[in-house]
Amino acid sequence: MKIQIDLKPKHTISPYLFMQFAEPLGTADSSVDAGWDYLENQWHPKLISKIRELGPGMIRWGGCFASYYHWREAVGPRESRVPMHNLCWDGIYSNQVGTAEFVQLCRLVNAEPLMVVNMESDGRMHWAYPKPGMDRLGTASEAADWVRYANDPDDALRHHHGVKEPYNIRWWQIGNETSYDKFGFNCETAAQKTLEFGRAMHAADPDIHLLAWGDSGWAPRMCEVAGEEISHIAFHHHFNSGLPDSPLFGTEYRKDPDLTWEHMMHTYKSLEAMIAKMREQVAPYGKRLAMTEGHYSLRGRNRCEVLSSWGAGVSYARCLAVIEKAADILDIATLADFFGNRWQVNALMLPTPIRDGNAYLQPVGEVMKLFSHHIGSHALDCSVHDNDGAPVDAVSSISEDGKTVYLHLVNTNRTASREIVLDIPGQTITAVKAFEISHDSAEEITQLTPELFWPEEKTVSGTAYSLPKAGVAALEIKLW
Repeated sequence: MKIQIDLKPKHTISPYLFMQFAEPLGTADSSVDAGWDYLENQWHPKLISKIRELGPGMIRWGGCFASYYHWREAVGPRESRVPMHNLCWDGIYSNQVGTAEFVQLCRLVNAEPLMVVNMESDGRMHWAYPKPGMDRLGTASEAADWVRYANDPDDALRHHHGVKEPYNIRWWQIGNETSYDKFGFNCETAAQKTLEFGRAMHAADPDIHLLAWGDSGWAPRMCEVAGEEISHIAFHHHFNSGLPDSPLFGTEYRKDPDLTWEHMMHTYKSLEAMIAKMREQVAPYGKRLAMTEGHYSLRGRNRCEVLSSWGAGVSYARCLAVIEKAADILDIATLADFFGNRWQVNALMLPTPIRDGNAYLQPVGEVMKLFSHHIGSHALDCSVHDNDGAPVDAVSSISEDGKTVYLHLVNTNRTASREIVLDIPGQTITAVKAFEISHDSAEEITQLTPELFWPEEKTVSGTAYSLPKAGVAALEIKLW
């Protein structure tokens, strides 16, 4: 097999393609609560260390939680914070982690914050007014005040809280999964509300970037109505294998590794189709895309423990290749639910209690880390010339100085390695390093084996590279 790389740079690659998504998940998963040290009023160092290893370029605050969130309840002195019902995920959220603490987390790990505002509960009146006397409806003025609190150098409330310098939050999303609830807003109402919110928020700070919800075919109308205020259309992608009779549930996936592998190797197709659909819908309006949530959606214990297997890591790597190939229009993307101690869709798993045991990255976290740590600033074209065997996914990029080419590879054969010859016409390859992960597809990571899926660094001799079976690799190719 030969992989040929064209050195002509194409479009830039956004630093937010490997972002993470933080949402307080109540009793469903400890999530944010597990990472916060309530005794010391700080993020647990163990969490910060692991997030730095993961290296997300952006972290999003919100999700369903945003549809009943009042930001003022989570700012200022701790004794004045107002606990809230977590209406979607059950339990009580203390609001000890709010705007200041979330921004602090982002700054500690060098990530850009993205905040989701409460757009009138996305029309879900059962969240806006869950019981008599309880008002969780978020207004446009409340959203605009949040922008001022975060970004206005002279905001009186932030000064009153002892914070003189603005937080400088540049990215905001209006609403969340608005089209997914038949009891919420319809498309027309959501578009008009987005316009209202966008105008109010831009009046507070004209320089912020605004994302609008455009999934379920809403993107064209959202662009037509609110396009003057928004830069990106947001969508989510929660997926299964896309094939009938999927074994990806419960413990069924353990019965036939070959069948499980077949289904996992097919999942990327639905993401390809989703991005293609969204690309077509926004193309006439010149808007960019943001996949602010994306991951497997499976039935089973803690959202199905198949996601702790290396087969899931290879499957997610195929999806990451799809995301990278769409970087000409896709600026923000994720394939995980960040951190917690139960959900298998998390990128980062914390021990319980956090002071006991090891934090570790799930397979999805390991492949996101691998690709995000070894990637260039501009995309390159690369072509795979192969007449035999299971396909190899390949995506290439180049560094800003033009001296290093990066190649991301995924071997979809679970039982055999693939021999690859690297070819860059007109150039001399002086050195190649490979950072690779390869395991039996059925092997599963646990707290007892936190380093199981760490990548191995190898020096490649010449231009020939052997991609291991069920292998995911990032190659750094030095020129001249």
